[in-house]
Amino acid sequence: MDFRKDFVWGAATSAYQIEGAVKEDGKGEHIWDVYTKEPGKIFEGHTGEVACDHYHRYKEDVRIMKEIGLKGYRFSIDWSRVMPEGVGRVNEAGIAFYNDLIDELLKNDIEPYITMYHWELPYELYKRGGWMNPKIVEWFGEYAKLLAERFSDRVTHFFTLNEPQCFVGLGFVNGEHAPGIKAPIRDTFEMAHNVMKAHGRAVQMLRTHGKQPLVIGYAPTASVCYPATEKAEDIEAAKKSFFALPDEFSNWHWNVTWWSDPVLLGKYPEEGLAKYEPYLPKITEEDMRLISQPIDIYGQNIYNGYCVRMGEDGRSETVSRYEGFPKTAIDWPVTPECLYWGPKFLYERYQKPIYITENGLSCHDVISLDGKVHDPNRIDFLARYLHELKKAAGEIDLRGYFQWSLMDNFEWAKGYSERFGLVYVDYPTQKRILKDSAYWYQKIIKENGSTL
Repeated sequence: MDFRKDFVWGAATSAYQIEGAVKEDGKGEHIWDVYTKEPGKIFEGHTGEVACDHYHRYKEDVRIMKEIGLKGYRFSIDWSRVMPEGVGRVNEAGIAFYNDLIDELLKNDIEPYITMYHWELPYELYKRGGWMNPKIVEWFGEYAKLLAERFSDRVTHFFTLNEPQCFVGLGFVNGEHAPGIKAPIRDTFEMAHNVMKAHGRAVQMLRTHGKQPLVIGYAPTASVCYPATEKAEDIEAAKKSFFALPDEFSNWHWNVTWWSDPVLLGKYPEEGLAKYEPYLPKITEEDMRLISQPIDIYGQNIYNGYCVRMGEDGRSETVSRYEGFPKTAIDWPVTPECLYWGPKFLYERYQKPIYITENGLSCHDVISLDGKVHDPNRIDFLARYLHELKKAAGEIDLRGYFQWSLMDNFEWAKGYSERFGLVYVDYPTQKRILKDSAYWYQKIIKENGSTL
């Protein structure tokens, strides 16, 4: 059981989390630019105004990627940097930045993977209803057309959306993320349906306007259910739980099937249509044809999961975590099994080549007296998770892995209190220091994971 010879070992970032330069060169405002100014919303009032200053330091950052040995780099385009109002006028300075970044990556033999939307909704579109406005389907399509026209001569891999579970759920269901709203349940289902249609429209526009054949995907997320044992009944219980839909409307968004079945199977899950019926918008056959435009690859962001077994009553039940269960600095459980069972279950259901588009952990990293950053917890975590992923690679069509994140960055509502990077960022000086885990990952990449 080995990784394929052309396996893509990469790392990922998102625009607002690293770029900075939020008021430079004609960039428009997006919802996070506005939300971070709200008192009490972000840890200690942090913002992404400077972040990692990647906008000015991208060449240094690409050199670091080259040193680590990355084969691919997944980054997002800030919609408001290239289209300040979200539609219409194009900001050529923003286009130039991403063109320069792409050229620098290719010059260093690093394959660019573009994520179209990693939560930077232009504020001008938000004021017009944002994801509640059905016109956003065409707005997003216009944006996709621009990216295809300007970048697809050199970029072949595109992901449309990153984690709709989060930007709808955390942004509009519980209000933790921008724009910080607790919307009516009915509105959140309306938004979700528009999100799905916007994805489909983007696929159409990328196909139509691409300068060459493109590889198009989608990158949702979920907590994985993994079986307590390898008994058939426990495996079935875990799979059933993984693809089930929550009963609680306060948590309805956190699931796999509502967001992936329409894209890959052409229909919403029957369980959801029945369970959520009072809150659903009108869903037409035309909508479903649009949403299920064929994609080539399926990305999944996987960080953790929970253990499930078959109960004596024939129903799935969650196995309680023992006292002192291992966890990361951000208090997420350490559950390596999720990187075997998650891709396996997803591939069995959807039959699409899979990329792990995010996986990693936050650690309490510091610069030691020797000037280095020693992060044995991250190395141990990645070794455990990638060992499980290697098992999956021998059983399914697994194409690549993007570690989250290339560098420490602005972690949304957590500000700079969490460090997920392979590279340490000393924010007062913007000095980059490769952590021990970066050198460990370098070795894994060189060996194509053979020693895991």
